[in-house]
Amino acid sequence: MKGIDKNLTKYSDPGFSRYVRGAFLASEGFDTTDLDRPIIGIANTSSDYTTCHRDMPAMIEAVKRGISQAGGLPLVFPTISLAETLLSPTSMLFRNLLAMDTEEMISAQPMDGVVLVGGCDKTVPAQLMAAASADIPAISLITGAMRTGSWQGERLGACTDCRRYWNQYR
Repeated sequence: MKGIDKNLTKYSDPGFSRYVRGAFLASEGFDTTDLDRPIIGIANTSSDYTTCHRDMPAMIEAVKRGISQAGGLPLVFPTISLAETLLSPTSMLFRNLLAMDTEEMISAQPMDGVVLVGGCDKTVPAQLMAAASADIPAISLITGAMRTGSWQGERLGACTDCRRYWNQYR
């Protein structure tokens, strides 16, 4: 099974399950020819809390265009987002939760492959762990470095300069 027929919902009638899926996707603007295309999920951790993900929405749109041009049906879905400096007590605590969330969403939904869009040193490993466990073709698109800021007219790195300026700030 592939595409929309993969992992059909258990309504006791596979034909009805496929019909319901088609009806719901039609409400999103897809037509019956779209339903025969391979489904490529786009898992993403986009969040305003996660500062290294600011460029993610534009990247997701580019991935969707590429999948469509290659003949696939791109379907975007969110997962947990880990904001290193904003999570308490630490983002490492949530890495495995993100891996489980991502794996379960990949396994539960009909998809033939997945693009993992994420950034940061906890998010990317969690997504890769999930894809390996879900046993599905996957590729990782890393969002890149966090945008820099400035203080007193000097450009600052994410945390490269934090310790240096901390003593002056106190």
